[in-house]
Amino acid sequence: FASSHWLLAWMGLEINTLAILPLMARQYHPRAVEATTKYFLTQATAAAMILFASTTNAWLVGEWGIQQLSHPLAVTTAMLALALKVGLAPVHFWLPEVLQGLDLTTGLILSTWQKLAPFALMLQMAPAVDSSLLVTLGLLSTLVGGWGGLNQTQLRKILAYSSIAHLGWMVLIVQFAPSITLISLVMYIIMTSSAFLTMKVNNSLTINALATSWTKAPALAALAILVLLSLGGLPPLSGFMPKWLILQELTKQGLPLSATLAAMTALLSLYFYLRLCYAMTLT
Repeated sequence: FASSHWLLAWMGLEINTLAILPLMARQYHPRAVEATTKYFLTQATAAAMILFASTTNAWLVGEWGIQQLSHPLAVTTAMLALALKVGLAPVHFWLPEVLQGLDLTTGLILSTWQKLAPFALMLQMAPAVDSSLLVTLGLLSTLVGGWGGLNQTQLRKILAYSSIAHLGWMVLIVQFAPSITLISLVMYIIMTSSAFLTMKVNNSLTINALATSWTKAPALAALAILVLLSLGGLPPLSGFMPKWLILQELTKQGLPLSATLAAMTALLSLYFYLRLCYAMTLT
C-alpha cells in the first residue's frame, strides 16, 4: 500500500501471497492442495511479470517509482500482471477453480483482502495505462463474469464469477475517476463479505443447500436475499450506486457504447443472483 518503489511493492505482494498459502492448504484435502498449487503458480507468474515490467522500465527510462512507469511495454506488462493477480478476464481462469477448492473463510479472504494490494498499485499506475486496454479488460470481465456464472450450481464458483464481473466494473473507470473505483471496491468488499458469512452460517455450498436455509434462520435468509440483489445492482439497494456512478462517468467521458455494454452484462449477473434468491424463497 505505502510503497512508491516497484521493488518494495513486489516484495509486499510476494509476502502477501506466501502468507495466505498455509491458510489455503490447512484442510489438507487433495482439492485444497490443488487449489493452493494453482493459486501459487498464477501469483508467481504475475509477480515475475511485475518484476520484468519494473526492471524494463528502470532499464529504459531509469525510474523505479510506481508513478514513473512510462515505457509502453512496461506499462502494459505490469497492467496485465495485476489483472492476472486479481483475476480479470481474459486471465481469470484460475479464480473459480481456486475458490471452489477452499473453505468459505479462506474464500472470503481471497475474494476481499487479497484484492486490496494489487488494486492499490493499479490506482497508482492507471494514469499511464492506455485507456482502451483498461476499457477492454473491464468489458471482457463484466461479460465473462456474467456469462460464466449462469450455468453454475456451486455457490463458491458463482461468487468467483461475481467477483470477476465486479472487478471489471472497477477497472472500467479506474483511469477516469479513481474515487468511484474506491467506492465500488469498498461496496464490493462489504457485500461479498456478507454473502460469504451468510453461507458460512447456513453451511451451504450449493444452490440446493440454499433452499433449506430458510428453515434454519428465516431472518438471515431474508437479509441474504437483499445482499444478493444488492450484488446484482438493483435499485434502491446500495450495490446500485457504484454502477450508476460508473455508467454516468463513462457517458461523460464520451464512451456511451461501453456504458451500454456494461449495463447489458449486468443483466447477465442479475439473472444468477435472482436464481439464488428464487432458490432461497422456495419453502
